[in-house]
Amino acid sequence: MLLVRGHAGGTALTGTLYERGERPPTFEGAPDEGAPYVWICDEFYEVESGGQLQRIDGTERRVAFEAPTTRGFDTREAGLAAAKEHVRTQFARLGLRGEDVEIEIIENPDREEPEL
Repeated sequence: MLLVRGHAGGTALTGTLYERGERPPTFEGAPDEGAPYVWICDEFYEVESGGQLQRIDGTERRVAFEAPTTRGFDTREAGLAAAKEHVRTQFARLGLRGEDVEIEIIENPDREEPEL
């Protein structure tokens, strides 16, 4: 399992790339079970009313969330490329430049870090 986290405007968005041999969650709209790599992440956009109030890039914005995007891929590289693009696109939907999104890949997020 890989977490793909984008940071921009003082906030972050994290999605999950399930790898070969791992079982992604199943729900309506999930990709074909045969895909060896599965990307799952929220989608969001700015709304004038309703939504959830967020402070992004110093401005309060109302953000509405859609059902999570799920996509299946044959290779790890294709899954990671699509994950990075997806995260950048979500920030762009809020008016932030995709180039300004810092991407972080977290491998084995469940493994405890050793104490120093």
